Order: sequence, then structure tokens, then C-alpha cells
Amino acid sequence: MHSAPQAFRTAASALANDIRADIITGHLPPGARLRIKDLCERYGSGAIPLREALSRLATSGFVVAEDQRGFRVADVSAAELIDITETRIHVECEALRRAIAQGGLDWEERLAGAHYRLGRIAMRPQEGPGLNLEWEQAHSAFHSALISGSGSNSLIAIAELLRDQTARYRHLSVSRTSGAGPDRERDVAREHRELLEATLARDTVRATELLAEHLRRTTELVLAHTPQMSAFIEQEA
Repeated sequence: MHSAPQAFRTAASALANDIRADIITGHLPPGARLRIKDLCERYGSGAIPLREALSRLATSGFVVAEDQRGFRVADVSAAELIDITETRIHVECEALRRAIAQGGLDWEERLAGAHYRLGRIAMRPQEGPGLNLEWEQAHSAFHSALISGSGSNSLIAIAELLRDQTARYRHLSVSRTSGAGPDRERDVAREHRELLEATLARDTVRATELLAEHLRRTTELVLAHTPQMSAFIEQEA
């Protein structure tokens, strides 16, 4: 009796994940109109679960619902990125403090494994611009593992949302060039290694300082490439 509603929820969830991924990677650029008919064709979906998916994304800030005008991809701005970053620092540093205080051997193994995998994957694709999506997934998994021992599902959920929002800006800033971008101007592998070492040493002060510096560094470099990001938005919107 409940199979149809459950199937609907599953379809809407899958659609929300697919659309969010396309927004993060810039395939659906900031400000773009999200026309139901076009999206039905793009994702091979019916209109009802698609509207539900867009409504869900509107609650998480990726999509804007406009009265009588449907949906569009949320805009981006330097002010928003800075706000997201500072909020993320507040949330993730608190979660990391708790993980260092409470995390056990299983957490340490999970974190070390995530770091090992991240180090084995190239950040950039062999050809073309942008980031290697496999690296991006491993990078997100490392940051997730870092705070997974916090014991707070609420902090972890908020951190995941803010991480996706940050990834959207990073993709936009590097999507039009294979030779330049925020992560080519730094030793990201060293930053991750030092963060891992401080965390496993249970050095809360150093670990949280390194995490905050790591996140702010990314934002500073993305903002330094804002002209590239603006050109991308103007061309694709």
C-alpha cells in the first residue's frame, strides 16, 4: 500500500542528488532557469518528482523558488562564499574537537584510510579543465572522515551541506582552465598530511588551526579567481 509513495520519495531523492551534482560542477550554472519540461528530458523524469526534487534543493540553498516564475539555480557571490567558509570553519572545527576527544581506533583507521585513498588519486584529469571528480569524491570523504568521530549527526549534516556549497564555488573557479586554478597555487597534499598528523596526535589546537587555515586558503584562492568565475557565469547563464 505504501510502495507508490516510497517509490516517489526515492525518485525525488535521486533526482535531487543528480541536480545538486550538476549545480556543484557547474553544468547547471548560477542563475540558470530550471524549466520543468527541459529538466524532464534531461533527467528522464516525470514532472511531479522533479518538482519535489527542486523544492528540496530550494531548502538547502542550491535552488531558488520564485513565485509564479518557477525555479532557478541560486546565484553566487563573494560575500556568500566568505559567509559559508566562516560558518563551515565554526562547525567543522567544533566537530573536529569532539572527534579528537571521543574518536576511537575505528575512527583513526577510517581517517587514515580516507587520507591514503586521497593521496593515490590525481587532483586534475589527464585532459581537459577542472578537477578530477574521483579526487573530488575522495577529498570530500577525507573531510567527512575527519569529523566522523564527533558523535554529532547534526554537526556532520551541516558540515556536509556547507562542503557541497564550497565545492560549487571551487568548480566554478577552475572550470574554464586546465592550467590555472586555486589548487595549483598550493601544496594541498601537504596541508592534508599535516592535518591528519595533528589530528591523530590528538593535538586539538594545532589540528583546528590547520583546518581553519586550509578552508580559508581555498576561499582566498577562489576569490582571487573571481574574474574567471564571473566570465563563466556571464557566458553560460
